[in-house]
Amino acid sequence: MTQAQNEPSAPVATNTPPSAPKPERENMLVNLLFNIVLPTVILTKFSNEAWLGTKLGLIIALAFPLLYGLKDFKQRGKINFFSILGIVSVLLTGGISLLELDPKYIAIKEAAIPGLLGLATLASLKTRFPLVRTFIYNDQLLKVAVVDRALDQHNNHRAFEAVLRNATYLLAFSFFVSSTLNYVLAKWIVVSAPGTEAFNEELGKMTALSYPVIVIPAMGIMIYTLFYLFKNIKKLTHLDFEDILHDA
Repeated sequence: MTQAQNEPSAPVATNTPPSAPKPERENMLVNLLFNIVLPTVILTKFSNEAWLGTKLGLIIALAFPLLYGLKDFKQRGKINFFSILGIVSVLLTGGISLLELDPKYIAIKEAAIPGLLGLATLASLKTRFPLVRTFIYNDQLLKVAVVDRALDQHNNHRAFEAVLRNATYLLAFSFFVSSTLNYVLAKWIVVSAPGTEAFNEELGKMTALSYPVIVIPAMGIMIYTLFYLFKNIKKLTHLDFEDILHDA
């Protein structure tokens, strides 16, 4: 046996790149703290002349959700659609308030963003990329490739497209509910002129009430939409939930 044969063979180099770390899961307590709790406390308790004053109090209160959205973008390294919407909403609220426009524009702004999302969701049915695929049927939540293969195997793609269409209607409905509740809540609470202590307090109260009054009903519809989608995926693919859901 030759010397070359006796020598241990060198390890074979592989070009497989290390798997990218999963993005850190969002902490809902921190989300609520920056987007609801801190702005509410500042607007209702510290925006008077004895503390921050109306304009500085408003700026500081709105800075928390703005900074949270920017931090989320930087941390995840990609655009978070809802964070961008939150930033736009905060900037519009600040602009309306600091320019001391009529408070009716707050109600219009509160209704406009979810309303436009609902219209965009319905309009996306006419495109190749319905928004339900962005919000729900996506690779971050589901093993889309696995589902597609199973649909091919059982020849159920046409039936699944009908399911996605119904899920799109439900998703749009959740946005329209949010839009209506946003408008009613803002019109009911925000009645004082911007630039006053009363206006800041009303804005803080609206922010505090937005979670139980708006988010919970809209989330209820969204959860029902998820169950509807998952139930039909299971029926059409003959797969179990653990087969189609990504690991936590």
